[in-house]
Amino acid sequence: MPELFNPIGQKVEKVEKVAPATGPNGTTDDDDDKVVEEIESLCMNCEENGTTRLLLTKIPYFREIIIMSFSCDKCGFTNNEIQPAGTFQLKGVHYELRLTSLDDFQRQVIKSDTATVKFIELDVEIPAGKGRLSNVEGLLSSIIEDLAFGQEKRKEEAPEVYAKVEEIITKGRKMLAGDAFPFRVAVDDPAGNSFIVPDPRDGVGKWEKREYLRTPEQNAALGLADTSATGDLDADGNIIPDQVYSFPASCPGCLHPCTTNMKMVDIPHFRQVVIMNTTCEDCGYKSNDVKTGGEIPEKGRKVTLRVRNAEDLARDILKSESCALECPELNLSVNPGTLGGRFTTVEGLLTQVRDDLHNQIFEADAEAGEAARKNDSLSPGERTRWEEFFTNLNAAIKGEKEFTIVLTDPLASSYVQSLADDPSQPDEQIIVEDYDRTDEEEEDLGLKDMKTEGYEQDV
Repeated sequence: MPELFNPIGQKVEKVEKVAPATGPNGTTDDDDDKVVEEIESLCMNCEENGTTRLLLTKIPYFREIIIMSFSCDKCGFTNNEIQPAGTFQLKGVHYELRLTSLDDFQRQVIKSDTATVKFIELDVEIPAGKGRLSNVEGLLSSIIEDLAFGQEKRKEEAPEVYAKVEEIITKGRKMLAGDAFPFRVAVDDPAGNSFIVPDPRDGVGKWEKREYLRTPEQNAALGLADTSATGDLDADGNIIPDQVYSFPASCPGCLHPCTTNMKMVDIPHFRQVVIMNTTCEDCGYKSNDVKTGGEIPEKGRKVTLRVRNAEDLARDILKSESCALECPELNLSVNPGTLGGRFTTVEGLLTQVRDDLHNQIFEADAEAGEAARKNDSLSPGERTRWEEFFTNLNAAIKGEKEFTIVLTDPLASSYVQSLADDPSQPDEQIIVEDYDRTDEEEEDLGLKDMKTEGYEQDV
C-alpha cells in the first residue's frame, strides 16, 4: 500500500482493520469482503482525538482508490477525501463531458488531489487540492455553495464583486435545474489519476479522453525530474525520407534514459508523415505516434469507407490526432485526440480501440486479473451493454460483419488506402467530402488566433 495521509494531513503509520459484519450463516454483508481500516487521529477543529476510516475499493472502468473519512465525536467535525492507490501514471490525462440531459449529472467523477475541474461555460474552476469521489451534480453544487457563502458581506464591502459572483451563481443554478443545456465539464490531471465515467451510448463529442506528456513545470510540481529531451537530427537540421533517426530521451514512466526513433514516410497519393516510436527497456513503456506536416488546408475532410471483407480490413489507414472516428453500425465513436495519431490497417486500428476500451472498462488494474473483473461494481444493465458492444466489435474485426468507418478531420490529415486498379480513379467504397470547418473546430485548433500576415508590426 502506498504512503497514506488522512484527510487532515497526518501521515498514517498504523491502521486497525475492521472486519465486515457477518450474517447468521457466517456470510458477510459485503460480497467483496472489503475491509475498513481505522486509525485514531487528531481533530484540527477541537484538537481532541477523532477517527479516520480508510477503505480500499475499485472504481469501474478505472482503478483502485482509497476512500478516507474523518469524524470527531467530541465536536461533530467531519471530512472526506480520496487518494489513488497507485503511483503517478505515465501521462497526464484530460477528460471532457458535454452534458445534454439531467441524467448526465449522475456521471461519476474521480478528482485526485493533483487535478483541476472546470465548468467551461460557467468559467469557474476547482483548483488542485483535496481529492474527491462525487458526480457532476455534486461538484457543481459545491461550487455554487462555496460562491454563495459570504455573498452578504461582499454586497456591503465590494458591490462590483458581489454582482459578478451573483451572476455566476444564477447561471450555475440554471445549469443544475436543467435550463442551460448543453454545457461542458473538464477534468485535467497531470498525474493521470482522475476520471469521468463513460457510457457505451456516448456519441462523438459527448465524452472525450486525451492523454498528454507532462510539461517540465508539471513534472516539477509533482516532484518528478524533468523529462524534456532534445536531439539533433543531422548537421543541416533536415529530415531525409525513409531514414530512421534516433535521439536520446527520458522515459515518462520511470525517468530512465531511453531512445526515440523517428522516420519520415511518403504515403502515395497523400503526403509526408513522421512516425515516432519510444521504447524503454527498463520499465517496458512504449509509445507510438504519427504526425502529419504541411500547410493547414482551407477546408476539413470527411472520408467514409464501406468495409465489406477481409481485403478491406487490410487497407492502410492514417488517423491523425485531430481526427474523429465513427462506426455507426458498431455504435463506436472515438473523439479527436483520444488515440493520438495512428498509421496502421483498418483491422489494426479497430483492434487497438477494442483493447484500449476493454482494458479501461473491465481490466482497470491488469495485475488484479480475473478477481478484479468479478468484483467490480458494474450494474447488470451496464455489463450487458458493454458485452454486446464488444461482441459486435469482435465480429467486425474478424470480417464477419460489414460496417462503415467515417473519419472526420478538420485538418484533412487522415487517409484511407484506395484499392482501385487505377490510382487516378476513385474507389467505389470510399467517399471523400471536403467541408467548411465550424467555428468550434477553428477555435479548438487555434486557427482563430493564428496570424500569418503583418505579425511583424505587432512585435
